[in-house]
Amino acid sequence: MTSDPRPLAELSREELEAFATEQRTAYDNLVAKGLKLDLTRGKPSADQLDLSDGLLHLPKSTTAPDGTDTRNYGGLAGGIEIREIYAELLGLSTDQLIAGGNSSLTMMRDTLMYLWLHGGVDSERPWNREETVKFVCPVPGYDRHFTLLEWFGIEMLPVPMNADGPDVEAVAALVKDDPAVKGMWLVPTYSNPTGDTTSQEIAERLTSMPTAAPDFKIFWDNAYALHHLTPAETKTADVVSLANAAGNPHRPLVFASTSKVTYAGAGVGFFGGSKENVAWWLDHLSSGAIGPDKVNHLRHAEFFGSAAGVREHMAKHRALLAPRFAAVEDALTDELGSLGVATWTKPAGGYFVSLDVLPGTASRVIELAKGAGVALTPAGSAFPGKVDPEDTNIRLAPSFPPLEQVSAAMEVVTACVKLAAAEKLLA
Repeated sequence: MTSDPRPLAELSREELEAFATEQRTAYDNLVAKGLKLDLTRGKPSADQLDLSDGLLHLPKSTTAPDGTDTRNYGGLAGGIEIREIYAELLGLSTDQLIAGGNSSLTMMRDTLMYLWLHGGVDSERPWNREETVKFVCPVPGYDRHFTLLEWFGIEMLPVPMNADGPDVEAVAALVKDDPAVKGMWLVPTYSNPTGDTTSQEIAERLTSMPTAAPDFKIFWDNAYALHHLTPAETKTADVVSLANAAGNPHRPLVFASTSKVTYAGAGVGFFGGSKENVAWWLDHLSSGAIGPDKVNHLRHAEFFGSAAGVREHMAKHRALLAPRFAAVEDALTDELGSLGVATWTKPAGGYFVSLDVLPGTASRVIELAKGAGVALTPAGSAFPGKVDPEDTNIRLAPSFPPLEQVSAAMEVVTACVKLAAAEKLLA
């Protein structure tokens, strides 16, 4: 705890100089420890992965309950058993869901590719024949979404991500008159990195708002729908039903996976939406695929048993993750809470804490942390083009390191925030 807990802006210059000297000494002591810690990526920890080691002894038989020999070709939509389980979890019917390979991100890229080359079920022409294609991007947001758009050369239009979802008025203004705005990204539940959840009301606006593009798409990346940090499980808005009711059934494209549920590198990805969108997706997939890994699908279905089994499994994850997030919250509150130099999210789920420091200091905090042996996600990563116009946002990912390392890393992070703030205020 800092010796003087007053907001730094209330200190005299002499007091602030003394504070800066104190923080520089504390920082130098941390550098001398020779730490090597990492808070960069939201990966499951080894003890989380251990929870799924029962998969290694499954499936008990390679013949699915419906008689399908999962070892053979075919079944492009994926195993029916795992689709039934996840359809219930995602609020879809089984025929509105495809089970694929281990990566929903790959399925997102493929979906963009199909739209780019052929257009969607409601497109006038392929997207690559448009003069310009633009996407709405809530910020701070998921860096890999932005990387995909950069790869396609799609222009990104940032809008603020609020506690109840994206700034819906800003979205509505962008999509109303510009037919080049073809879609938007959204992590609706426990978003990356803020942990915010899109409300039913905001989801209803997004699915019903007029758009100049007849084939406007919402890439509904439900990556963290089941990743609760408290016993109170936040419900995801039923975007497909809302879109149907609004007369825009093909607008939402739903993605999910078991990547942070079982094995991150050997799970199951899902694509869902209207039956027409599912048929469209499978038609394009069939040009280069004969069938997914149905053995892995059956393995997962046997491991979970039911949707309730998935929820029970995620409670085990919560028991491991919650203390790590509590350590982050405790450190930020104890060290920064009274100083007026930072704000942060207190997520009820997901994998990240979004930390906002004094404008113009995020890059400096990350530089200082690196010098003290703590790797943080580069400044600007949660923004299109990796440019945070305020240089204020830092994404913290406490899931992977052991709990004691999270606490040690947060000691460094808070020290760096204080030192960078003092430097900024003295400049």
